Amino acid sequence: MAEAEAKALTYIPETILKKRKSTEATALRRKEQLQQRKFGYKKNKHESIKKPEDFVKEFRSQELDLIRMKQRVKRKRPTSMEPKSKLLFIVRIQGKNDMHPAVRKTLYNLRLRNIFSAVFVKVNAGVMEKLQRVEPYVTYGYPNLKNVKEVIYKKGYTKIDKRRVPLTDNNIIEQALGKYGILCIEDIVHEIFNVGPHFKEVTTFLGPFMLSKPQGLLRGSKTIYKEGGDAGNREDQINELISKMN
Repeated sequence: MAEAEAKALTYIPETILKKRKSTEATALRRKEQLQQRKFGYKKNKHESIKKPEDFVKEFRSQELDLIRMKQRVKRKRPTSMEPKSKLLFIVRIQGKNDMHPAVRKTLYNLRLRNIFSAVFVKVNAGVMEKLQRVEPYVTYGYPNLKNVKEVIYKKGYTKIDKRRVPLTDNNIIEQALGKYGILCIEDIVHEIFNVGPHFKEVTTFLGPFMLSKPQGLLRGSKTIYKEGGDAGNREDQINELISKMN
């Protein structure tokens, strides 16, 4: 009798055994996955560590960038390079680790924080000096009315509560710019293209335009456009690039 009771107590149904075996296998598999992830993380972390010579190379590149920037600022701009319009459209096309922080700061002052970001600016001495500082990293020129309109309609947005909001509702425009007599997108286009009295308020309302990477039009060269490169003043020919990037 006692022996039968002992057997009954030690007997475990087959379904429970299968479930236990499956649970143990799952636990082992998860443990292996965690170990692999941990190992992979350590490996990636180890691989991302820069060598001393990498820091030296990066530092030298940045210092060289600063020297070249100072040389560009000291150099007088030829008369042929003076802007022929009050309105410029600037596109950032370059700039990574080889930039000196002072150059990067100038790009940020122009609101060009990302590659292929773009802004409309009113030409003045301060803007032209900034363009000299960052010329290898940007291209710019005189946009026509067609491109001004299409860029604003396709890429235009503002920020509300730190969120990007497309310009699909004229009520948003009226609430922000109505006191300047600007009530709709057409008013924004008119104010920007004609560099009107409230140009600053309108461009501040608009966020920087994020353009698409053009296919086959940029070769990644910091050489000035008129010397066969990508950067610098394209004058009216900026419109071809805008059409490809919009």
